[in-house]
Amino acid sequence: MGADAAPSSTSDHKPQGHPAIPPARTGVLLVNLGTPDAPEAGAVRRYLREFLSDERIVDLPRALWLPILHGIILNVRPAATARNYAKIWRTESNESPLRYYTREQAEKLGAAFSGVRVDWAMRYGNPSIASRLEAMKADGCERIVVIPLYPQYSATTTASVADAVFDAVKQMRWQPAIRMAPAYHDHPAYIEALAAVTRRHLDALDFEPERVILSYHGLPQRYFDLGDPYHCHCAKTSRLLREKMGWTQEFAPLAFQSKFGREKWLEPATDETITRLAEKGVKKLAVIMPGFMADCIETLEEIDIAGRETFMEAGGEAFTSIPCLNNSPEAISMLEMIARRETAGWV
Repeated sequence: MGADAAPSSTSDHKPQGHPAIPPARTGVLLVNLGTPDAPEAGAVRRYLREFLSDERIVDLPRALWLPILHGIILNVRPAATARNYAKIWRTESNESPLRYYTREQAEKLGAAFSGVRVDWAMRYGNPSIASRLEAMKADGCERIVVIPLYPQYSATTTASVADAVFDAVKQMRWQPAIRMAPAYHDHPAYIEALAAVTRRHLDALDFEPERVILSYHGLPQRYFDLGDPYHCHCAKTSRLLREKMGWTQEFAPLAFQSKFGREKWLEPATDETITRLAEKGVKKLAVIMPGFMADCIETLEEIDIAGRETFMEAGGEAFTSIPCLNNSPEAISMLEMIARRETAGWV
């Protein structure tokens, strides 16, 4: 072969009759929690059945939990939850906000990170992690970085994604190499993105909040006692964001939302904090939810609708819910930094 001749690709050396093999690629898979396919009781029931059957979410003995789940919860909760989804559903694209923004994040990251296939999946619901990993592998992705879209680690979220990823890979004869991106609760780009989105929103208001609640999804206290680092990650994110914004802990208290069941959960509760601040004379309130990468039912219905009503009924006068990072330029830049770091040596 002459000095200027290009080497032959490996595909040129396949024996006759060899199965077609796509060129090797590296992939990035963004994974968020999940969403029903429609704001209807049947779709919500299917989603809740998968979600609440995960032992990472509810770790009670199956003999105790499954009769409650199938006998009570799945017969009572779907209709009410579907009505709440209907309040926030994006009718123009017929999808939940969580699905919309997760897809947008993947598309924008793919445009920014050329040479890498970027895809997205949901831990519960569609598109499933298994289906997207299969599609990526069929497209030649022999190395895949999975980025759980949970800034703060918890066994109920990040670890559950890892479970689903490796359950899917176990079914493959030719497995791709897998890297799981770690939590990014203290990543400088994440804190800066939160601050930028917050400043932009507050600057556009016609009032100045007297308090800003930092609200995170709750977790049973027992999980924290067993060693889950989630509370610590939330506390560190809150401290770093306060420092970036110049807020005191009194001005920006930490709280936890979305309590489910009778078990003791992390405290203080967001709804109780909203009421308490109003009763103490706070008239203008903002709530930011740093633990959610995309607006969803917990941010748009639970906080922006129900939380607003709670505050106003308790004597408040002005309320705002600060948007999640969503498809903001800062969010995409942060995801690109993480993706480039986690694909180091592969790309």
